[in-house]
Amino acid sequence: MRSAFFVFLICIALPSFGFAQQDSFNRVSPSEAGFSPDSLDKLSAFLEHSGTSSMVLAYDGNILFEWGDIYQRHTIHSIRKAVINSIYGVYVGKGIIDTSLTLNDLNIDDIEPGLTKIEKSARIADLLKSRSGVYHSAAAVSKGMAAQKPERGSHKPNEAYYYNNWDFNVLGTVFEKVTKKSIYEAFYEDIAVPIGMKQYTGSFDTLTTADDNTPIPKTDGFYQFEKDKSKHPAYHFRMSAHDLALYGTLYLNNGKWNGQQIIPSDWIEASTTSYSVTNPYMDFGYGMLWNVINKNEKRASKSFYHTGVGIHMLAVYPTSKLVFVHRVDTEGEYNFPQENLYKIISMIFAAQTSS
Repeated sequence: MRSAFFVFLICIALPSFGFAQQDSFNRVSPSEAGFSPDSLDKLSAFLEHSGTSSMVLAYDGNILFEWGDIYQRHTIHSIRKAVINSIYGVYVGKGIIDTSLTLNDLNIDDIEPGLTKIEKSARIADLLKSRSGVYHSAAAVSKGMAAQKPERGSHKPNEAYYYNNWDFNVLGTVFEKVTKKSIYEAFYEDIAVPIGMKQYTGSFDTLTTADDNTPIPKTDGFYQFEKDKSKHPAYHFRMSAHDLALYGTLYLNNGKWNGQQIIPSDWIEASTTSYSVTNPYMDFGYGMLWNVINKNEKRASKSFYHTGVGIHMLAVYPTSKLVFVHRVDTEGEYNFPQENLYKIISMIFAAQTSS
């Protein structure tokens, strides 16, 4: 009888153990978080037909709403920029990276036509703000980005903003050159492990073709080389909605986790300060690897976010204590109109019953 009861206890415990193995969050009811359950039900119904693969909404570090498979990893596209922000913060805080160093100081160049003397005067700080003035060809550039790229030599460093994958890719090169670590290794050791990420393990691979038909590596990250354009690869991450929500919560907590300061708080403040105007009508700007929704007479505090191909999103709303993650499985066939993301965001804030 006693052994049968013991087996029964094991059967009960195993499912919760499996859940704990893949999940680091506690849950909170919508009502406790100041949300209408009925309104969130309407959001769920919308997500069923939106093309979304997963979504997480966390309040003060606890999940209040989740939809889809939040543990499935997908490529996060341009959210990779917000991800590398953290490890830059860690190594700037340690005194290992000096953002005043120039490309010339670091002996950074590119394929012909190589960088000019003026271009080499761009600082790491300029790259972080996407204001380097280096308009060399780069890996992983979309047609839209290429169409908007200024002419080489048209701006000096820190003179103008352009959302520049050359800057972002070279930040990966610079980080690895200075720290002697891969970005994937550093992110795993310095961010993923301390905050309890479950799906990200730091595995990575290399992709040496820009062919859209080439299968994406199923690792947690991969370097994408396009050597006919640049010697510097794009660094891609594949992460789950669960782990991205943890990451956003770290920023919501100003870089602190369980009493430990993982990322310096002054780095987060500097990173989420606007240095360039990206949308004067909405009062949006670009900081260091984060888009910023500026504080103004209509907003009690700033918020910040990054998107990927316009349909993935990681957003942090400090006043509301909210972290929002939206994912689409863009590694296969998908149909998610960009306007659906705006609709989802509107439905989230319409569901709030208190601020």
